[in-house]
Amino acid sequence: MSSFQTGGAEQVVVDLAASQRAAGHDVLAVAIAEDPDGPRAEQLRRRGVEVHLVPKCPGFDRTLTARLAALFATKGVMLVHSHNHLSLIYAAPAGWLHRVPVIHTRHGVSQDMQGRRWLRSAASAFVDAHVAVSQPTAAAVLGRREVGSSKLHVVANGIDLSRFAPDPAARARVRAELAIPQDAWVVGSVGRLSPVKNQALLVRAAARSLPWSGRLLIVGDGPDRGRLTALARELGVSERVLFAGERHDVPELLAALDVFALPSLSEGLPLALLEAMAVGLPAVATDVGGVATALVDGETGFLVPSGEVAPLAARLSELQVDPGLAAQMGRCGRTIALRRYSAARMAERYMELYALLLVRQPPRVVAAVRPSTVLAWIWGADRKPREITAAPDRGDGRPRGDRPRSPAALPS
Repeated sequence: MSSFQTGGAEQVVVDLAASQRAAGHDVLAVAIAEDPDGPRAEQLRRRGVEVHLVPKCPGFDRTLTARLAALFATKGVMLVHSHNHLSLIYAAPAGWLHRVPVIHTRHGVSQDMQGRRWLRSAASAFVDAHVAVSQPTAAAVLGRREVGSSKLHVVANGIDLSRFAPDPAARARVRAELAIPQDAWVVGSVGRLSPVKNQALLVRAAARSLPWSGRLLIVGDGPDRGRLTALARELGVSERVLFAGERHDVPELLAALDVFALPSLSEGLPLALLEAMAVGLPAVATDVGGVATALVDGETGFLVPSGEVAPLAARLSELQVDPGLAAQMGRCGRTIALRRYSAARMAERYMELYALLLVRQPPRVVAAVRPSTVLAWIWGADRKPREITAAPDRGDGRPRGDRPRSPAALPS
């Protein structure tokens, strides 16, 4: 991930790092954004993860890769795991300079400008294993010839299932807090308010399908918030569309819903959908990316075409008039989430891949002097990356040096 701000990929890093710490490893989480902190940094701290900021300069930063490599050398990193495209561009060659295996997770198919493709392609040459979070994501990456099949693996996203379950008390409490009638029918969505998430489609569908007593609850913040509030006013539903902003009590907010909606234009395997399923909500989602690998059409909810208002509105109305069907779909979705999408299972798959890469280290890793060591000396103490939290002690009275270093640094 590029920062410690809120996001699905960032939450994957938090859960993965927590599992690695629980297994007895040290983990170094690194962000390259200019903003120094964010909610994910605090989550990582609470789990005993060492957090660092190596800020990227505006534009193409010619020093960032060297600074990352120097950090890896200083911390004795054994494996580098990057997330998101900026981290790939800078951390993958840094891992190569440090002469350790590099793994990169593809959380979706990039929608960014053509100008970055050559940088991603060049950086991919330094990656030993690419991971796609769903089979459709893997197929799209292969179709675009961004990765060779011999380096591509699929590891499905997972969530901390202990945090997500039906919660009648939270349902009542959140509805009271947001002035939502306890008997109202509530559709909700969680995600960054951005064009790719396409919440505008959901607002338009709500204008067609919401009963007068119903509500649409949109959780999240982002550049599209002003446009979405204006659209709700234009369609005459501003009193029934609630914008909760960025929240960190997502499990409780999901418990307050009757249906979860995901109107995205592009997805990998969205955590918000998995979380809604774990809470026992039926879902209506656009059939994009890896959504269909989790949502079983007609059993755990409905898949609808991307960008089309009428099918989305129709499926929402169908669940509104048939509470029995909605409850049955919610139960089925929770069963699937509990069986397939745990963070522990995700972490186990990644640890297996780490072990494979460490065993198969190419000859380049045995160099007497690693380039990263030289870079660490060149940069020196006065130019070290900024540590934004103290490394946690072990809690058992022994110095941290007694604990084996983690196999991975996770550039955020």
